This record gives sequence, structure tokens and C-alpha cells, in this order.
Amino acid sequence: MLKFSGSSVVAALLLSVVCGSFFFCEYLIYFPTILKCAWPQLSHARGGEGAEPALRAMVLSDTHLLGAVGGHWFDKLRREWQMERAFQTALWLLKPEIVFILGDIFDEGKWSSQKHWEDDVRRFHRMFRHSTDTELVVLVGNHDIGFHYEMDWFKLQRFEKVFNASSTRIVTKKGVNFLLVNSVALHGDGCPICQSVEKDLIKLSKDLNCSLQKSQSDSKETEKCGGSQTYPPTAPIMLQHYPLYRVSDASCTGEDAAPPEERHLLFREKYDVLSKEASQRLLQWFKPRLILSGHTHSGCEVLHDNKYPEISVPSFSWRNRNNPSFILASVSSSGYSLSKCFLPEESTVIGVYCSAGACLLLLILAHCLWMKGLLQLSLCLLGKHKSL
Repeated sequence: MLKFSGSSVVAALLLSVVCGSFFFCEYLIYFPTILKCAWPQLSHARGGEGAEPALRAMVLSDTHLLGAVGGHWFDKLRREWQMERAFQTALWLLKPEIVFILGDIFDEGKWSSQKHWEDDVRRFHRMFRHSTDTELVVLVGNHDIGFHYEMDWFKLQRFEKVFNASSTRIVTKKGVNFLLVNSVALHGDGCPICQSVEKDLIKLSKDLNCSLQKSQSDSKETEKCGGSQTYPPTAPIMLQHYPLYRVSDASCTGEDAAPPEERHLLFREKYDVLSKEASQRLLQWFKPRLILSGHTHSGCEVLHDNKYPEISVPSFSWRNRNNPSFILASVSSSGYSLSKCFLPEESTVIGVYCSAGACLLLLILAHCLWMKGLLQLSLCLLGKHKSL
């Protein structure tokens, strides 16, 4: 019959606490949290029809993979592991057909050397790996190519080469048009990249309008559409990094909104949000049925001109907020429905580790007291034996 000493029992308990807390915090916690999320029903969408097949789209933003200059190794390890486990768990449980990341993929793309850029890209592809059943679409943000005054052709083309696509384009899937906008280049000052992006947007606007006119058999207008590319005849869902112009986050509510002390801070045009002029041009050109944006790291819902809804998607990283989240969208050519999926809170993980640490200390203290009592008992028995 096996016999266990007190020390071996305590050692086993210590190992159980350490391994259990580590496994829970680094792996297991993501499963029950993301299992609470579900794809919204399209029948409850604004303008949706339940019989129409829905595209399952997952939308996240502002991953900010830390670079070689400002990224501490432990910060990188902790936050990148969190995003990798959250993303891989979401893919496995939710099985989206398409995933959009709304810019600021990297934190230091605006100034990283080629060597550091390649290292950042390698880490990104490892973290956000996916099967061929899921399409990954990435938008450009100011941290990827720099703010307008830092942006140049080299940085933009370097980004586009990695993701094998233009930063301004339309992605069509299951009859749904997703308009991807390089919002960093919408400064309106006539810079070469700005002119190129505006030219692309004007062409895409013409193509979409011509597609709508062809579907309505408007022969007079269709005559003007020679050589235009044909898209499904439906208003696009517009995705970009910068939000459209709004004064502040004062009207934003919810657990992922900006902190109360920050909501009334005025936004700066062309820095925090797009300018009024650029915002109005986009709305007039495309008349989107939904706008999804990032950049602020906080959630918000805004209705522009009383008919164009915009959702600001919070950051996906613990580095930017305690309760990261992403959007689940069920989309068809005539409707959409959205739900938000929250990830584990960093404070919860820290609390579990602190509780595990306290348990370890208590176990060690109890073991020390038990050993002390055992030693005193042994000395007492030894003294009695000598007296005999």
C-alpha cells in the first residue's frame, strides 16, 4: 500500500494550483466566454428577410502588434498570446466565413525597418492563421503606414504587398458588397496618395451606381455606364479605420464605450475622426447601409444624417482595453444583424492568478506550521526518551 508524506501531498497541491490556474487562464477561459456568443438571426435584422441565406462575418479592430522599438518582450508575449488564443478559439467555435480587421494591425508599421516589419508580419500570420474556409480581409490604419503627414508610397505598397490587395476596393461575398476605404488618405489636401485613393473611390462609386441602374433597367442612365465593373445591385457595407466625423463620444453608451471622463473630449478632424467634408463625400458617393470603423479603441453607435448607421468596433487587445470584443454580423444582400462578443477581461485573469498566488502562500504557510509542530513534537519525544 502506497504511503504519502505530508511534504509530497503539499507539493502535489502546489503543483495542482499552479498548473490549474495556468491552464484555466491561458487556454480554458476563452471557451466558456466565447461560447456565450452566437450568430444573430437575420430575420431580426433591419430590413432583413429570414429566408435569405446569411453570410457570417466577424469584425475586429486595432490589434496593435507591438514592434521592436516600444514593445517590451513581456507585453508582447502577454497581449499577443491573448489575441491568438481568442482568435483561434473564435474561429473554432463560431466558424466565420469572412473576417475583417479594421486597421492598426501593427503598432509600429509607420516607422519600422524592413527587418522589424518582416518580423511583425511573421508574428501576425502565426497569430491570425486560418483555414481556407475562412477569408481574412485586412484594412489599413494610421499605425500601419503612418498618419497623413508620415504616409508615403513605400509604406502603403509594403502593406498592400503583404496582404496582396489594394487598400481601397470592394470585396463581394454571397451577393454582399463590402467597401474597404483607405481612410488615412482622405485628408483632402491633394497629396499624391490622396488623389489616387479619391480617384479609386469615385470609380467604385460609379461602378456601384451603374450596377444599381442596370438592375432597374434604366436604359438612359445605363448608356453612361460603358466599361464599368458590375457588382451585386445593393448598397455597400463600408469599412474603414477612421470613424466618420462626430463631435465626441458623448452620446456613446454601453460597457465598451469610452470611460465617462473621456466621452466629452472633442475629437480632432483628420486625426481622431475624418473631416466633415470627407465624411459627407463618402456618404453621398456610396449611401452605405452600414459603416464599421475602428481607431478609437471604444465602442459607439452613431446615426449619420438620420439614415446611415455607424458602429465603432473596440480594440481586440488587452493593451488598449480591459474588455476587448469583436462584432458578429449575419449579412445578406437585403439585410444585416449584429451582435457583440466580449472576450475574457484582463482583470479577471489577473484576479485568478492573484487568488492562486494567495492559495500557494496559504499552503506553504500551513505546511511550514505543520512542519514546525512536527519538529517540536519530535524534540519533545526525544527529550522524554533521554530522561528515561
